[in-house]
Amino acid sequence: MKIKWFGHSAFLLTSEAGTRVLIDPFYRFIHYRMPIVETEIVAITHNHFDHNKIQAAAGDYLLVNEPKEYIRDDVRIRGIKTFHDKVNGEKRGPNILYRFQMDDLTICHCGDLGHVLSEEQLNEIGKLDILIIPVGGTFTLNAREAAQVVHQFEPRITIPMHYRTKALSVVGFMFSKVDTFLQISGQRITEVITLEISKENVSDYAGVVTMQYE
Repeated sequence: MKIKWFGHSAFLLTSEAGTRVLIDPFYRFIHYRMPIVETEIVAITHNHFDHNKIQAAAGDYLLVNEPKEYIRDDVRIRGIKTFHDKVNGEKRGPNILYRFQMDDLTICHCGDLGHVLSEEQLNEIGKLDILIIPVGGTFTLNAREAAQVVHQFEPRITIPMHYRTKALSVVGFMFSKVDTFLQISGQRITEVITLEISKENVSDYAGVVTMQYE
């Protein structure tokens, strides 16, 4: 599987069989660039402009935007209802956390998760190989809260997202940098442009993987 980051919360997962999953494409967001992407699946975690540019997807794709189960080709998806805040969505609304099963790996993309998870939610999601989680605070989990969720799951690999980068210019000051999360996590850090991962080499990347946006 290949994992590519476009910045913010937008990722492209590509299975060994070539099935592509585009997650949370965004409308123009400062200096991040969201290209048109040929894909078989588009997953939207919540209906905010920086996560829901469905028009960025091209092809005969399956739209995934509800907390239920989906199957397309070699990819199995389960959506779990969560919230964008700590008060059951009263401030920022609902959020869907997605668990993707592909290439014998289980990947979870948390969207704009705003709270630590309940025991029931943890059991529903299950054991993870890769956790993709927001760490920038203000609108989502902050670094310390994200570290709590990582501890709840104990994934083999954690990929942070939704934090301040140079691409966000002054808008980025609404978010924290990734550094605080990296320090709190205390795990080994690997930086990549594209993550090429399989059941056989997942232990090579154990810890936190930071990605360069394209």
